[in-house]
Amino acid sequence: MTASTANPAPIHLDLDAAISQVGDLPSVLGILVMVEETLQRDIPRIAELLADGHVPDAGRLLHSLKGFVPIFCRVALCEQVTKVEALSKHGSSADVGTAFDALKPELELLLSEVSACLKAENASI
Repeated sequence: MTASTANPAPIHLDLDAAISQVGDLPSVLGILVMVEETLQRDIPRIAELLADGHVPDAGRLLHSLKGFVPIFCRVALCEQVTKVEALSKHGSSADVGTAFDALKPELELLLSEVSACLKAENASI
């Protein structure tokens, strides 16, 4: 990658894996724009839904996250998202809320990594 080498290595974002699945860096970057928008919108929305006891609605948003994280993320985050999404199908509101509270900072870190990647790649153009 280009300017992204000046930044510390991402913990969750795995560009090499994404490129191997999507095909090339420009395509990955195009999709990452949508990932960034989704995370910006859905992280606070999931927290809000869980705070209001709307676990099924939060579960639907978690399900969509579960759909794209395997393309862009390392295994540990994928597993964590999968566990919280599965819990949202049968767990109590309190249990799902607690699990999401542990996941939320990791998703926020992913968001910051995606944003930094997009900024670095745009700066190198």
